Amino acid sequence: MPLARDIMTPGAACAAEQDTLEAAARKMADLNVGSLPILDPEQHLVGVVTDRDIVVKCVAQGRDPSGMTAGELVEGLPVTVNADDSIEHAISVMQRHRVRRLPVLRGETLVGILSQADIARYYPDYRVGDLIAAISS
Repeated sequence: MPLARDIMTPGAACAAEQDTLEAAARKMADLNVGSLPILDPEQHLVGVVTDRDIVVKCVAQGRDPSGMTAGELVEGLPVTVNADDSIEHAISVMQRHRVRRLPVLRGETLVGILSQADIARYYPDYRVGDLIAAISS
């Protein structure tokens, strides 16, 4: 059975805590992604910012995305998996926390992102529907 590191997307683009939400949104648009891991100055993962976070927690509140930082959206510890975790464990984590993307760590270092799409590409076609239902329920 493959591990998270075997099917993750390596080398994730990130936002720094001090990056504005405008800059993070521009990076997401340029990369055609919906989220970015947030790193502190020591390059440790402190959270994840999503396009939805920017809309709901900034724009919809009447705040200026050019004056608010990614770090201001960090709440609690990010949900992650280890590079050596099984895909079944990753699916369980996604289901339990109702997330579609997980930062993958090796020790304290971010090594990639494991998405629902990454797992779906690995799974046989007849099981993809069950996978999506399990994560989305």
